Amino acid sequence: MGDSQPTTIYLADYTVSDFLIDTCDLNFELYDTHALVHSKLAIKRNPLSQNPNAPLRLDGVELELMSADIDGERLDDSRLLIDDESLTIEDISDAFVFQTTCKIYPHKNTALEGLYKSRTMFCTQCEAEGFRKITYYLDRPDVLSVFTTTVSADVSAYPVLLSNGDKVDSVSLEGGRHQVTWIDPFKKPCYLFALVAGNLSVVRDSFVTQSGKNVALEIYVEEKDVSKCGHAMQSLKEAMIWDERVYGREYDLNVYMIVAVDDFNMGAMENKGLNIFNTSCVLASPETTTDSGFQRVEAVVAHEYFHNWSGNRVTCRDWFQLSLKEGFTVYRDAEFSADMNSRGVKRIEDVNVLRTHQFAEDAGPMAHPIRPASFMEISNFYTVTVYEKGAEVVRMLAQLLGPDLFRTATDLYFDRFDGQAVTCDDFVDVMQEVSGVDLTQFKRWYSQAGTPELHVTSEYDEVQQQLRLHVTQSRPNTPDMEEGDRKEPLFIPLDVGLVSDQGDMMFDVMGETATTHTLILDQAEQIFELDNVTHAVVPSLLRGFSAPVKLRYACNDEDLVHLIKYDSDAFVRWDASQQLALREIQSLVDNVQHARKLTADSVLLDGYRYLYKHPIADDALMAAMFRLPDERYIAEQYEVVDPHAIHTAREFLANAVASSLDWKQVYQQQQSRLSDLAYQANAEQIAARSLKNLALSYLMKSEQSDETLDVCQAQFEQSHNMTDQSSALSAMSHAESDQAQTRANDMLESFYQQFKGESLVVNIWLQIQALNPASGALDSIKALMNHDAFDASNPNKLRALIGAFSQANPVNFHALDGSGYRFLADQIIELDKSNPQVASRLLAPLSQWRRYVPRARDLMEAELQRVLMQTQSKDVQERVIKSLKEV
Repeated sequence: MGDSQPTTIYLADYTVSDFLIDTCDLNFELYDTHALVHSKLAIKRNPLSQNPNAPLRLDGVELELMSADIDGERLDDSRLLIDDESLTIEDISDAFVFQTTCKIYPHKNTALEGLYKSRTMFCTQCEAEGFRKITYYLDRPDVLSVFTTTVSADVSAYPVLLSNGDKVDSVSLEGGRHQVTWIDPFKKPCYLFALVAGNLSVVRDSFVTQSGKNVALEIYVEEKDVSKCGHAMQSLKEAMIWDERVYGREYDLNVYMIVAVDDFNMGAMENKGLNIFNTSCVLASPETTTDSGFQRVEAVVAHEYFHNWSGNRVTCRDWFQLSLKEGFTVYRDAEFSADMNSRGVKRIEDVNVLRTHQFAEDAGPMAHPIRPASFMEISNFYTVTVYEKGAEVVRMLAQLLGPDLFRTATDLYFDRFDGQAVTCDDFVDVMQEVSGVDLTQFKRWYSQAGTPELHVTSEYDEVQQQLRLHVTQSRPNTPDMEEGDRKEPLFIPLDVGLVSDQGDMMFDVMGETATTHTLILDQAEQIFELDNVTHAVVPSLLRGFSAPVKLRYACNDEDLVHLIKYDSDAFVRWDASQQLALREIQSLVDNVQHARKLTADSVLLDGYRYLYKHPIADDALMAAMFRLPDERYIAEQYEVVDPHAIHTAREFLANAVASSLDWKQVYQQQQSRLSDLAYQANAEQIAARSLKNLALSYLMKSEQSDETLDVCQAQFEQSHNMTDQSSALSAMSHAESDQAQTRANDMLESFYQQFKGESLVVNIWLQIQALNPASGALDSIKALMNHDAFDASNPNKLRALIGAFSQANPVNFHALDGSGYRFLADQIIELDKSNPQVASRLLAPLSQWRRYVPRARDLMEAELQRVLMQTQSKDVQERVIKSLKEV
């Protein structure tokens, strides 16, 4: 650990920049061993600054300053105060032109921030604070400038030179070099700057906007990947159509470009006009991409396109406001995906992410509101809380206003703040202005951390024909709270329905008749009286997951089965199946811990048998309801987590479900439906494959006869799509019998030989092995780290192997001897030297150490202490310090 702890930055300390930059002219000379960055900045004092005599302080990290000029006059070293993070000049005038030349080394930039080399390609990643690694600048999102960028490089090695905006010039230079100039006419913060130089092929298309403007669409990839761009291009056009129809937002430049990069810390980046994507989020073909991969490409392409307005044209004032752009845009891309696919299943997938990941974050040492009050390293706050919970907060606003008012409000928001850097309060204030609803209390969602818990009891009065719901809301204290803080009641919309044995009932609330009504919780305790309920019914609560809360409702097993049978709300129906399974697993966990005999409860299995005999039309929803809760979600139900008891209990129940139904028939039915169809990543086929491959996984659990193994191997060998092939490989690899493992070894080798030239498919191969629950999996993972397939400098490979093992293979990560913890700590310590962002994100499983049984808790704490002593980056240090902090 360094000599001092990282500095904490507070939202309360925000002040405007003392200076503004009107224009930024950049000239990049790119060479294999280095780059020269010539910068010309038109700077002036900010009239809103309270410090009229402030010195000029520009951010800069790992820069080799070659020269500096003000208004054409060279500055000597005595005028320049340079440290590891900045350049300062005292006694500066109110307006001037500041020019520098800096030398940087992109090929040595393993952190993948700023300008770096991804194999043979130059590319950038400037969000959040990467631009300061390119040149000296005011690297903050509230300083917006017009950028002109000129790039020169060897024409044979780097024939494609790209930057933001529209290309205005291209010339040949001496010595086999060439030069291209780009101008972005829209003011932007430097985090949206982008540059790409490489030997790339391009896939072209076009789009005509609603006003008749023709926009060139271009996707740049390596030549071998040209055939994998069709889905991304179609997704882009669908997103452009959708954003015009739903939000009235039209694209503003003449060209929209996407570049696929293999070495990338994130999924994608919305740089103005030049989006840089992780290859996993843009390349797709049936033979190399799973159904979920196709859906991810569709969602991420849409997400980055939507950012053109919700993030670029209107950006965030400071990084505490990150959810202003990310939460809003995640909501937008979720609605787009719901319109493109099964809305009910999309909602279930989003809820699963919240329950499995975000609720855990809320309950852990890194708990923070969607607008944090402080941070040490901003990269640590690109979290599921800021993104996914932020999207849920926007969803609540959209539901409260209704589609017409919400559209009116977003139109006003975009028009009022176009070209500005604003805050979350600005966004909510527009919603309040348009709707007339007082949202003062609603804003607590932005400032209070933790997942609310709703405790609900119901009482039916047959005489009065009235159903009374008694609701209390509460939240536990979270580590981010200061002394004297307390949790105030939130403004929570609770969508409610009533379900009889005929399905949803119509009922009256405040003179309105509907099957669903929104009850507003704004106090710690409330009673709601629902009149004209003519007979006993089962309440359907939190329909559509109307708020990101934990619902505690003491209904019996029969009521849950009733909801499974009759409720029309996809989320509630699915959740009833999950809660029924969860109750059974919790009972089994207790039996495991007390060494009692394990038996499966008939109520759950009867519910599944009913589903089997009365199938839902949506196969994807059927598959979701038959899928048992994830071990990570099960763990969230316990104050003290026993991962081995949870794994044993869930596996026992999975085997019972596998044996209780004729999964062979389900498999054959779905296989027959799909056998004569050419592969398409559409909702109907994705749903059918989802149910088919769930059936295969249960079939492999219930019986591992030669016949069953033959079925699985035949799917692996005969499938022409990655969904079916990888599902069969996973089912065989995770089977327990010796016969299955012998086949699995051959299949794994065959799969690798078939796809070793496809990096993204190799990631699937690595992940399948990382998720193997069998003992000895860690030894296999260590061996894979020395395999030609693994590259420790590539974030995708790290996530596929180390991330998957530590986050989604709990029985092996929590090995009783602590070997899983030691392995992860070793990787973090080593990775911190080269890529602190990825190292910090990998540390998340260790940060939950306080929640586990004593033996695991002590071993995890020891590894955290070791990481603390042997790492240096702010990224890792912040997470470890907060994890070890006394609560």
